Amino acid sequence: MQYTAGPRRSAAVLVAAAAAAVLMTGCGPADDGAAGTPPAPPTASVPAKPTPTGGSSAGSSGGSATGGSGGTAPSPTASAPGSGGAKPCTTGEVKVSDAEQAAVRPPGTGTGAAIVSVTNTSKHACTLNGFPTVAGAGNGSPGKNVPLAITQSGKASTVALAPGARAWTKLTFVNVQGEADGYCVSGATPASFPTMVIGVPGAGSHQIAMTDGVFAECDDKATVTAFSAVKPT
Repeated sequence: MQYTAGPRRSAAVLVAAAAAAVLMTGCGPADDGAAGTPPAPPTASVPAKPTPTGGSSAGSSGGSATGGSGGTAPSPTASAPGSGGAKPCTTGEVKVSDAEQAAVRPPGTGTGAAIVSVTNTSKHACTLNGFPTVAGAGNGSPGKNVPLAITQSGKASTVALAPGARAWTKLTFVNVQGEADGYCVSGATPASFPTMVIGVPGAGSHQIAMTDGVFAECDDKATVTAFSAVKPT
């Protein structure tokens, strides 16, 4: 009994070992198959859109295809001819007023000083710059006008006149002294002109009268101020 029991146990052990080998053999190909299955190909990633330098991307709020805020500003276009500033006033664009006696004038019996205004009568802005010229009108004949020697007072600057706006100048004459016809300190004969011819730089000559009296002066000379947007006294 003990002799035969040994071989049977040995056979049983062999059978069990063979079964275990078969089980191991069956598991091997399955594991190998799972390990050998090639992995699924990775999903292709979409490359990120580059962000434009100097601005936000197109289609974003506040951005544009050519760059949004923070980008280089476009160069300004050139202005149309004549739109960048007013041009100098011309003869047909201004009207020169009759002169009025100035509140501040030298003592004497003559007019002494007068204020003259120039009005822009056009529909667009124009400019004045400089000093007037002055001549005694020669009874309606330009050839008989008496130009006065002018002393310029102050510094000229450009005055921009909107439509309807005015610029002023002050004319100060060498005054006539005394009573009646008066006399000139220099010994010259006093001159009296019912009208004067005022030259406006770039805007022609204009004949004007006095609103009160006549132009009386000595020595055929006058001092004039530059055209100004401020009315003199």
